Amino acid sequence: MNLIIEMNKWLMTTNLSHAIAGRQPWIWPLCETLHFIGLALLIGCIGVLDLRMLGVAKDMSIHSIHKFVPWGIAGFILNLITGITFYIGAPFQYVHNFAFQMKLLFIAIAGFNVMYFYLGGVLHKVEALGPGANPPLSAKIVSLVSIVMWFGVLYWGRMLPFVGNAF
Repeated sequence: MNLIIEMNKWLMTTNLSHAIAGRQPWIWPLCETLHFIGLALLIGCIGVLDLRMLGVAKDMSIHSIHKFVPWGIAGFILNLITGITFYIGAPFQYVHNFAFQMKLLFIAIAGFNVMYFYLGGVLHKVEALGPGANPPLSAKIVSLVSIVMWFGVLYWGRMLPFVGNAF
């Protein structure tokens, strides 16, 4: 833990941290806006796929919805970049915050869930399903976990200013 504290102390002395934290007052609001856009892309694209695998909009093929996943990945990358930017700007605002730790935990679980979807053969099982087809239980479980995890990320991200005394 001392290494993290020392790293954060150093991080706060960098010009980048000073610029993000206030020397350039437009950076933080711009990142907030981009973070929101990234969330919309991620949750919107991945959420539609998850809902389809749970039985919503059965008249659409999973393959046709899966084509939007690159937009969801772009949203995640945008969130990763802006999230790192927030951390660089105010590391001690996050490092000891329970909500931040929970948000990271939910992101990690969502990441393992995505890996299971692609590497565990679930995608292969559902990719060829046409309109009206019912996905297997494994796809439904992955989808339910995905929805719960991403809404957990949203919840804990929103709780950052309210949990603890960091903000």
